[in-house]
Amino acid sequence: MRIGAHVDPADPLAEAAARNAQVVQFFLADPQSWQAPEPRTDAQRLRASEVDLYVHAPYVINVATLNNRIRIPSRKLLDQHAAAAAGIGAKALVVHGGHVTKGDDIAAGLANWRKTCEYATRSGGFPVPVLIENTAGGSNACCRRFDMLARLWDVVGEYGVGFCLDTCHAYAGGEELAGIADRVRAITGRIDLVHANNSRDDFNSGRDRHDNLEAGRIDPESIVEAVRAAGCPVVVETPGDVAGQAADIGYLRNRLAVGV
Repeated sequence: MRIGAHVDPADPLAEAAARNAQVVQFFLADPQSWQAPEPRTDAQRLRASEVDLYVHAPYVINVATLNNRIRIPSRKLLDQHAAAAAGIGAKALVVHGGHVTKGDDIAAGLANWRKTCEYATRSGGFPVPVLIENTAGGSNACCRRFDMLARLWDVVGEYGVGFCLDTCHAYAGGEELAGIADRVRAITGRIDLVHANNSRDDFNSGRDRHDNLEAGRIDPESIVEAVRAAGCPVVVETPGDVAGQAADIGYLRNRLAVGV
């Protein structure tokens, strides 16, 4: 089990070394903008590294929406980031599940996810695995509650997409962590990455605010057990920069009895 952190994108390998991380996740562009990724001058060094790389897609991407002015640019931006992630040798691209606007038919949003996967398949498929991540808030979200996740997987599962489990999002979204890995696998058949985060807010709050593993509202042992049961690479997206994240990585290694 390889463990790491979400880091600043300027020099991900230096950030990994500072945290004693085997895995890093980072953005390739401003996560709040529609900016396409720029070519990286360190692409060859990143590809050659023994550190596993994961790219997180911008937050603005929402391929589920019925709004054409958001959905169509979202598909384009997802393709651009997948290509850029492949260019640096990333293991996968993580993207949020998205949502529809209040009053819109969620079934249409799920169908838009299918169309996104169909379009990618027609052009040869995504160049890296795309991992859909569960989200914390929104009553019209495609991937907050696991009953909706099951409906989503009914339409995208055949296209080989993966799943990223975020523990803070699950807790804040109203899903108990006890037995969560088994419940997810019963739906998706897989968990490809875990975002191990505590939550600053209460269960089912719908708020996406991460905390360090031994802080926050979630019993940290519940997070450890979810990570252990998932049995896949782990990224902490916790506060405190190097010191805070290094402590969280060390905590997981200690509790899981895994070395570097």
